[in-house]
Amino acid sequence: MPLVITGSSIFFNAINGFLNGLFLAMGWFYVTIPLIIIGVILFFIGMYINMRSDNILIALRQPGEKDYKIPKGFLFEKITAPNLFGEIVEWLGFFVLAPSMATFSFWLWTMANLIPRARDHHQWYLHKFEEYPKERKVVIPGIY
Repeated sequence: MPLVITGSSIFFNAINGFLNGLFLAMGWFYVTIPLIIIGVILFFIGMYINMRSDNILIALRQPGEKDYKIPKGFLFEKITAPNLFGEIVEWLGFFVLAPSMATFSFWLWTMANLIPRARDHHQWYLHKFEEYPKERKVVIPGIY
């Protein structure tokens, strides 16, 4: 792994952790019961999508196999990267649960990181497999 990637992730997580910790500790956000409920539901829906999608990806290869396969089932029928979509939904839930500039910034930076990764995965699948479903979107079902 390149040192610049390691350094930038350490920098991002230090700043993000500090800002979110500060906003949460100082109570610089306004929360209502509906926001708590919606935020928690979104977070756990995103976590479920993320974990189920990761499990599908892990199960694609049997021990010793090295070939790549096209993921199928669940949200893979609609988008290339449902695991990344799930993570985006998780952090949207966190923002709804504790709305602040810090949580919004974290959600925004998560999207800025994961959407290009999903696009790269999508393009890789299109180039690697002629039979890759052309109707699949990249990361947001029905949109992109």
